This record gives sequence, structure tokens and C-alpha cells, in this order.
Amino acid sequence: MSRLFRSVEGGELFPNGSVVCIGAFDGLHLGHRALVRHAVARARALGVAAVAVAFEPLPREFFAQGTPPPRLTLARSKVEILRELGVDAVGLLRFDAAMAAMPAETFVRQLLVKRLSAREVWIGPEFCFGNRRRGDLALLQKMGAELGFTAGEIEAVDLHGERISSTRIRQLLQQGDFARANDLLGRPYAISGRVVRGRQLGRTLGFPTANLRFPKTPALSGIYATWVHGVFDQPWPSVSSFGTRPTVEGVEPLLEAHLFDFQGDLYGRHIDVEFVAKLRDEEKFNDLAALTDQMHRDAEQARAILSEHRLRATA
Repeated sequence: MSRLFRSVEGGELFPNGSVVCIGAFDGLHLGHRALVRHAVARARALGVAAVAVAFEPLPREFFAQGTPPPRLTLARSKVEILRELGVDAVGLLRFDAAMAAMPAETFVRQLLVKRLSAREVWIGPEFCFGNRRRGDLALLQKMGAELGFTAGEIEAVDLHGERISSTRIRQLLQQGDFARANDLLGRPYAISGRVVRGRQLGRTLGFPTANLRFPKTPALSGIYATWVHGVFDQPWPSVSSFGTRPTVEGVEPLLEAHLFDFQGDLYGRHIDVEFVAKLRDEEKFNDLAALTDQMHRDAEQARAILSEHRLRATA
């Protein structure tokens, strides 16, 4: 398993050197993957460690006024995907007031040179870092010439004439356009997590759910036809609610997946909920009877959509 570190401060981690890529990596879309894979390939060519550096929370979340901006991927999923892409270490740096105030030059000297012994540093187009976002490719190249590393920027990744970005993917998810969002991500959009105990209200209504907490502002909300991965060898059809559950005065976002025709205990199990189609927005019902009637209609619609989806996938 690759190493995980959280701080700019500390001793040298890779005495033999490393190739480093830096980014927010929210969603790990095709552009992010191109950057990470390039860094991994360069590290393998040089015989040194490949390191991906990201931030938690995201800088735009830290600086947000009021409700934080939408988030695609939680920290654990981000680390897991980066490891799947072949990095030897992930730096999930704590973005706090000290990090926000850190000059770009200090970040380079303390992290890239002292801790990571970087030989090469790679970033995506227009990426900036450090206090007042004064760190950029030009600064990296200037300091690299003095401190013994090179720096480069990969080209922007386009798909069908559209530039891939986390912002665009968030917009597509909010619009319910999963086909285009998935194209830009390079995989179906899913939320992963460990099943937790809820209020068990769904069970009393005849719709027991597997619940995943999402302690960030989600990029989408509503009722969806979904596949649940991680329970059986094949994805399991389900209908899911993602939001604050206004009918029962919910507050924090919760993803609730009802697996069709399933009997069993999933508490503690790690699952992935893949979004296929949006059925409707969240709404507040007058009473639980009205909510239950709508849940039956949602389930019937989701079954039909997923049946067609499976037929298309096997055609």
C-alpha cells in the first residue's frame, strides 16, 4: 500500500528522489488521470517514487463564505483512486489558515525539496498554489533551476471539443446528465462509503436503506435510479435518495439506497452507489403516507430504467 502523509512539515520521505504531481483532484476526471499517469510514467522511467499531492479540505472550500461549494469526491475515495492509478505516496495536506498563508516559495522548499526530494514536478493547466496563488509554473521552473528539479505542465485534456474540468462535471451532475458527466470522468459517477445506521425510518415504511454519510456539500441531490456495487459480484438495482430528507426534518446530506428484493444486514459494509438517472427533486410531503406512496412510484420507475439500462449494456 502506498504511503499517506498529511503535512508539509517533517523529515525527508524519499531520499532517492521523487516525481510529484499537484492538484485539487476533485473527481479524478480524465484530465486529472492524465496528469497522474504522466507523473507515474516519469517516476518509473527515473526509478524513483511517484507522489500525488492534494489538499483537504479543498482550498475553495476553506475560503468559501457561507455554504461550501459542491464536492465530487470525498477524501477517502480520492486517496483510493490515486493509489489505483499507481502512485507510491499521497500527500493529502491539511489546508488550514497556516497553509493558506504559506508563501509559494516556502511550499516549494519545505515540501517539494526537503520532504519529497523532487526531481520533477508536474501540474495541470493554470494550476496555482501558495499564498495569494502566487505559485505557478514559472515560479516552479525558476526555483527548480536553483534547487535541482525540473517542472512542467501537461496540456489541457479535451473530449469531443469540450475541456474537461471538475466545474463542468458538477454542472452536468446537477442537470442529471450522467452520460456526459461519465464521459468526462472516464467512469460512472458513484459515491463510496461505509454503511452507517440511520433512523431506520425507511424500514418501518417498507423501504429499508443502506445509508452513506456525505459530510460535504454534494454536487447533486434528489431521487435516483442507482446501482449498488460491493454487495454481490454484479451491481444490484436500487433506488436512492440523496439529500437532507425535508419531510423528516433532516439536516446533513445522507445518501440512502434501497436495494430491490434484498434481505440482509449491510451495516459496516463498504459499498459504491452508481448514479444512472434522476427521477425527481427532493420535496417535502405533508405526511409519511404521501411520502410512502411516492416512494412506491419512484421504485417502479427506477426498476424500469435499470432494466433498460442493463439491456443496453449487454446488447
